[in-house]
Amino acid sequence: MKLQQLIEALGAGITAAGNTDIDISALAYDSRKVEPGSLFVAIPGTQVDGHKYIPQALSAGAAAIVAERQVETGDKPLIIVPDSRRALAAMAAAFYHYPDRRMRLIGVTGTNGKTTTTYLLKWLLESAGHKVGLVGTISNLAGDKVLPATHTTPESLELYQLFAMMEQEGCDYLVIEASSHALEQGRVSACNFAGAVFTNLTQDHLDYHLTIENYCQSKAKLFRSLDPAADNRYGVVNADDGHAYAFIEACPAPVWTYGGKEGATTVRLLDYTSSAKGMHFSLSYQQQKYAVSIPLIGKFNIYNSMAALTAALAEGMAMDDIIAALATAPQAPGRFELIDEGQDFMVVVDYAHTPDGLKNVLNSAEKLDPRRLISVFGCGGNRDRGKRPIMGRIAGAISDIAIITSDNPRFEDPLAIIDEVEEGIKGVCNNYLIEADRAKAIELAINMAEPGDMVVLAGKGHEDYQIIGDQKVHFDDREYAREIIRRRLAK
Repeated sequence: MKLQQLIEALGAGITAAGNTDIDISALAYDSRKVEPGSLFVAIPGTQVDGHKYIPQALSAGAAAIVAERQVETGDKPLIIVPDSRRALAAMAAAFYHYPDRRMRLIGVTGTNGKTTTTYLLKWLLESAGHKVGLVGTISNLAGDKVLPATHTTPESLELYQLFAMMEQEGCDYLVIEASSHALEQGRVSACNFAGAVFTNLTQDHLDYHLTIENYCQSKAKLFRSLDPAADNRYGVVNADDGHAYAFIEACPAPVWTYGGKEGATTVRLLDYTSSAKGMHFSLSYQQQKYAVSIPLIGKFNIYNSMAALTAALAEGMAMDDIIAALATAPQAPGRFELIDEGQDFMVVVDYAHTPDGLKNVLNSAEKLDPRRLISVFGCGGNRDRGKRPIMGRIAGAISDIAIITSDNPRFEDPLAIIDEVEEGIKGVCNNYLIEADRAKAIELAINMAEPGDMVVLAGKGHEDYQIIGDQKVHFDDREYAREIIRRRLAK
């Protein structure tokens, strides 16, 4: 593609110097991935400024440079832009010929429930005969191909590479998790969203956003990005959430709401019951009552189901078809995932790593009426410290026995993190234990479980690693729990 074509995708506010009538063979924002003929985009990151690597990019054969300030590029063209990351998004969209303009792209944002909601929506759309691509926390699905996910929402270049691959695989829909970081940083700023879904908003990522309001407004950018002039655009909002108004106000397209309270004008939850095999609930839609069953546990999964269901309605699916598909919906890996090796107590693994997520999971576990509820949880290092005592209080108040352990300590001392969690649990619960070694904590919980008990391993979910320092060390809660249960049963 010609450099001039990429420049034209940027719009106003840029300056270009040098010959722009040259061929660009690839885009790169990592100088180590530059090949001869590449366009290198220098992005100022939170830890490293890409501008310092421009000499390396030129040495590797970069044909042109995009930067936010005047830099030395020799005889190579220089394009100066106000925001390199958004420029990369616009150029990536153009370089891959705008695949998201030929597929329906639906973004899902919120603190909790994004992954399960995207899996459910993908399942519903596929039940209607569509081929669906998915980008998210657990994996990226390009047709039948599974690719590892490095971020909830990848950088725009990788995102458009995925979109192009999904189109080649014959996908006509794309469903993606839109994280607050991606929305704030402009990674999805060039995306042509047809629909936006909001699940909920509770405390998380305040190490980055600083305030709940900033966090909320970052997520609301997904709704603001909807093009009101385009056909069939919509927003789906959880009306029960205290921040629902921000997403409704931000949406220039028609809004569909769901929930159990007065504000839910599209889909209303009327009642529900739970069991170890799933949830059963009734809904009101267009003055008719519908009975729904899902093979997923927890009231939070009713809300995830309603989010996916409402988006499917907005896409034109019939309610009866949606209900039939939900009855056989798959479990998202690591989301209230049962670990069953034939033991006489329950073990559940869940990704819950926020106060609200932990509360929802433990409350759902409690409603299954276990003899005792034993929880294992921790808090990540170099992340929002404010949620640590809150999660301690929640675990202490709901669990019969709480075990505080490590969860991706990164560059922090695991015991220092545990001390902050312990400040919240003191006075709420005297029956708690501390075991910084996550493997030993899981082994402790499973070995103390008696018939009828329930063990909840929270925080890691689908993740198969622990981040210690700057290293990823293999560790999978599900894998290790199975090993301990088998070892116990073999005695």
